[in-house]
Amino acid sequence: MRAYATVTAAYWAFMATDGALRMLVLLHFNALGFSPLALAWLFLLYELAGIVTNLCAGWIAARFGLAVTLWAGLGLQIAALTALGTLDPGWSVAASVAFVMAVQGVSGVAKDLAKMSSKSAVKLLAPKGQVFRWVAWLTGSKNAVKGLGFFMGAALLALVGFQGAVWGMAVALGVILAAVWAFLPPGLPMGAKGVKFSSVWSRDIRINRLSLARLFLFGARDVWFVVGLPVYFQSVLSDGSPDSRRAAFFVIGGFMALWIIAYGGVQALAPCILGARTRPEAETQAAAITWAGLLVPIPLALALAAWMQVPGLTWIIVAGLLAFGFVFAVNSAVHSWLILAFSRDERVTQDVGFYYMANAAGRLLGTLLSGLSYQYGGLPLCLATAGALAALNWLAARRLGLAARAPAR
Repeated sequence: MRAYATVTAAYWAFMATDGALRMLVLLHFNALGFSPLALAWLFLLYELAGIVTNLCAGWIAARFGLAVTLWAGLGLQIAALTALGTLDPGWSVAASVAFVMAVQGVSGVAKDLAKMSSKSAVKLLAPKGQVFRWVAWLTGSKNAVKGLGFFMGAALLALVGFQGAVWGMAVALGVILAAVWAFLPPGLPMGAKGVKFSSVWSRDIRINRLSLARLFLFGARDVWFVVGLPVYFQSVLSDGSPDSRRAAFFVIGGFMALWIIAYGGVQALAPCILGARTRPEAETQAAAITWAGLLVPIPLALALAAWMQVPGLTWIIVAGLLAFGFVFAVNSAVHSWLILAFSRDERVTQDVGFYYMANAAGRLLGTLLSGLSYQYGGLPLCLATAGALAALNWLAARRLGLAARAPAR
């Protein structure tokens, strides 16, 4: 319990700064006049780094231990925040984009090291029969904290500016890293020297199919979440004056925070929503298909409303995306449980790393499509693209089935 609590606290601290940093970068550079496509470029290396990191992180943790990957994630995030504190407002747009992309890449590596470490630790530390509840609580609470980070980032930008915010977060996270280093108790595996890098590739057909579904699920979220919705809200709420821009920062950060917090709350309650404590494991697996299908019509209906410019569109978008968040959260929670249920204890870090590699690939796809679709078709095209990706998630989930684990070769 002490090891689990320490890992969870470290993960909370990390995700608060991760959410704040995303909102800081997005709102700061949007206020400087960056196009939606340029804003998407700022996050592409972050997501690309996540793909590579998750592929390697499972092997690194198996080789050197979960504690090492957790410490490395926190340390790299501090380095990224410190580097952003040196950003010079006098640099050209091209230089600023290149620098922030590189720093975001480091932050992407940091995030996925921390995530893989924390999720794998649940599999190893949770009591038998309690894995779904423990992973749902960890994931849900993490997203609630990340949501607070979104609001914190917007508020810090309005109150102390970009550089003051990143320097303050770097100092706070440094204190957390020192505490984790001093107080993390034994309980996490320390690694094995004989683990081969080729072990990162999954040979379990269920894990491969689940990873494909995860890719499309997170693409369906990020295609509107990363660029489209914040830029749309800023265009609606701000007239370009400094006061209206600051007010827009608070409103946008508040909504994004509310969405993430509500999403995290639903994730934490997913075992109760699904009745997972009393339902057989096979029925919980089948629920992944049902909830994937429920997600598809929501963004498509919102895309139609945005295209038709129906009265009260902004409020319809808000309500619709909150409904999307509810269904999305249950989908995500079921996925997070399934990957641990499918993984064997002796290769949990490799399987979780492979799965989160697909997760990062979905975020990369969604980030790129978010900038492109908003640039060329506005919010309607963003939402329609989200619907198409949600449909692909449903098709991938349908193939999940109850196939037996393929024997390792």
